[in-house]
Amino acid sequence: MKFPIYLHRAEGGSFSGFVPDIKGCYFAGDTIDEAIADAFNAIDAHLEFQAEKGRDLPEAQDISAHLQNSACEGGYWAYVEVDLLKYEGKAVKLNITLPQNLLHRIDSYVELNREYGSRSGFIAALARRELVKSA
Repeated sequence: MKFPIYLHRAEGGSFSGFVPDIKGCYFAGDTIDEAIADAFNAIDAHLEFQAEKGRDLPEAQDISAHLQNSACEGGYWAYVEVDLLKYEGKAVKLNITLPQNLLHRIDSYVELNREYGSRSGFIAALARRELVKSA
């Protein structure tokens, strides 16, 4: 997921900013690259804490959702890419029952669409998609 971040440049040349979609998530750096790296660390720490507490993770919005925010004037926008799968917790083995023909179709589909990695990856991706729709 790409989180938009907003950066300001201080008179001394350093950068600081915040993540509009994550209340209280701030970062800084001597250079813009250091500030963006710190933004990733700040987002990572926040998401890790939320996941440990069993809380929902924040959703990233488009930059356009924040353009009317008065705190977002005179600075720079960037994105920080974060893989949310890291915060889902460890894998748990389970036993499920599916019809044989459905299982064969799933396996054939996964074989052609390797981005899922496995049958479990495919089922997990479908579950995530449906859960997002219902939220």
